[in-house]
Amino acid sequence: MRFLACLTSLLASMGAAHAADQPGQHPAVEPAANPAKGESTHDSDIASYKKLSLEELMNVEVATVISVSRRPEKLSLAASAVQVITSDEIRRSGATNLPEALRIASNLSVAQVDNHSWAISARGFNNTLADKMLVMIDGRTVYTPLYAGVFWDTQDTLLADVDRIEVISGPGATLWGANAVNGVISVTTKNAMQTQGLYVEGGGGTTVRGFEGVRYGGQLQPHLFYRVYEKSFHRDDLVDPYGQDRSGAWDSGQGGFRMDYDGLGSDLLTLQGDIYKDVIGQMNTSATSAAGGNALGRWTHPIADDSNLRLQIYYDRTHRSIPNSIIEDLDTWDLDFQHRFPLAPRNDVVWGLGYRVFHDDIRSPTNFAFLPPEVVYQVFSGFAQDEITVVRDQVFFTIGSKVEHNHYSGFEVEPSARLAWRVDSQNTVWGAVSRAVRTPSRVDTQLYAPGTPPFLVFQGGPGFESEKLYAYELGYRVEPDRAMSFALSTFYNDYHDIRSVEQVAPPAPVPQTIANGLRGESYGVEATGDCRLADWWRLRVGYTELRVHLRAKPGSNDTSQGSAESHDPEHVLKLHSSFDLGRQWEFDAGFRAVSSIANNSVPAYGELDLRLGWSPTENVELSLVGQNLLHDHHSEFGPPATRQEIERSGYLKIVWTH
Repeated sequence: MRFLACLTSLLASMGAAHAADQPGQHPAVEPAANPAKGESTHDSDIASYKKLSLEELMNVEVATVISVSRRPEKLSLAASAVQVITSDEIRRSGATNLPEALRIASNLSVAQVDNHSWAISARGFNNTLADKMLVMIDGRTVYTPLYAGVFWDTQDTLLADVDRIEVISGPGATLWGANAVNGVISVTTKNAMQTQGLYVEGGGGTTVRGFEGVRYGGQLQPHLFYRVYEKSFHRDDLVDPYGQDRSGAWDSGQGGFRMDYDGLGSDLLTLQGDIYKDVIGQMNTSATSAAGGNALGRWTHPIADDSNLRLQIYYDRTHRSIPNSIIEDLDTWDLDFQHRFPLAPRNDVVWGLGYRVFHDDIRSPTNFAFLPPEVVYQVFSGFAQDEITVVRDQVFFTIGSKVEHNHYSGFEVEPSARLAWRVDSQNTVWGAVSRAVRTPSRVDTQLYAPGTPPFLVFQGGPGFESEKLYAYELGYRVEPDRAMSFALSTFYNDYHDIRSVEQVAPPAPVPQTIANGLRGESYGVEATGDCRLADWWRLRVGYTELRVHLRAKPGSNDTSQGSAESHDPEHVLKLHSSFDLGRQWEFDAGFRAVSSIANNSVPAYGELDLRLGWSPTENVELSLVGQNLLHDHHSEFGPPATRQEIERSGYLKIVWTH
């Protein structure tokens, strides 16, 4: 009866792959050991939390301020469509990198473009230059001012050290600023105290020919913990639509460290950093290379249970060399301050200030150029948000705004208002109205072709303005049973001043320039659900339906109708099933069905991933993983002429801890 009740309810509500926007949907959620200090829960604690009821899990708070409200918050009351991918889910998914781990979130569109790049977005506007998602790793924004997006091939870490990934679909600009337009992805790694001892992993297979990783954690003083790690891998070529190999083998190496010190009373000091180098093969030319590193320091000072200070600073250096294209060196310095305090018994206020500096130097071939080639830009920002308890334990109203000043468009204001109503212990309704912007990038304003005047092919758009979004959201969460939970979110996004390509002197086709000649809307539904069918069986289902409509504004001569801006399927269904087969065996299955992308001629597809895990001893785990098992190869993104397709693959992995 329990099986039939769960299955019927899941299908009726269109279920979810991972409805982490409420703790009740995470029977295996990993709460914080000490939210005030930002500590993570050790992997060995996962089993104990699996035994908690949904009511008990409702009291678990997000372990860090990097969340929907920049503070610890009950997921069940979050007025946002947020999902959380836990470390155990990443392990059991068989993911080999962060983009593959992001497939777990049903509110994300994740399409592999080639062997080293992905198109990742939420609620539309997905493409290889996806520029409306803000991505952070431990509070460090992994953003390039080149095109306002993310180079996913250089964003990695040892996945065993990831504590969780929070995925917010919908605007987050009030707290996180420009480019948090359609969503926020926040990756949080574990506290060094929770990664003590030796961890070794290794393996290989078909597409991922070989990989290894080593991490060691220790204690230098009674309150000073550290870890160091290194990892590397080799990924083989992909194929074209006819099954022929495409040169694109990818070799990567990365290392880093983290130190956490909690010997100053309740304060927590964190210092961490990474270095990496990637070499990526190319067709008929030399390889692309990417290298860089970062260093981050953070001080967290709890004042009281509901009050704290946080100061964070980081430096990020990237170098990228693309044959017959650009050589870019980018340096980023960032300073962020935050203060949370109760203004009154019913007011929980968080405010902060930020300062960021980019130094970007681009060398280009003669057929195009970024002018000027070297720039230094500053971004100043401040935000404030107040959560008002309207009815104690039932109704919460949150209002706030962020103000930023950037080089291209000057001051930008990004306000939001959110309401959460806890109807009873099982039901929550929430709604939100927000404004967000995507600020101009160097591609929008400083790209010229050829590289010297006269620019007869393409001219930069120096008057390019920020793209603007007015978003309206409504959501509902319910926990009808201790073993079930469901969530439904709907949205309507109204976009203004979207990027277009205009003729400078029509009817002449060239030169062209970038302008703000498009507007449009997107709307859709995200349904998620989670059900523990038995003590040994968990099923998660997620369904997203999306429509994006773009059109030229009066006076625009753009003829693309936005076809270059948004390459999104209208329907995505994801199912994840996890079985615990006794104390030593695990079996996991993940299925995704993605509808066609009409304006990119990408056909619909369905794929299946399987994982079988065996732990013969407490310190050893072996797993056999099969990925994309339903087809020899399939396409996910890109025009047919240059498309690369993802092959059926598998690998064997062994993990040893001591």
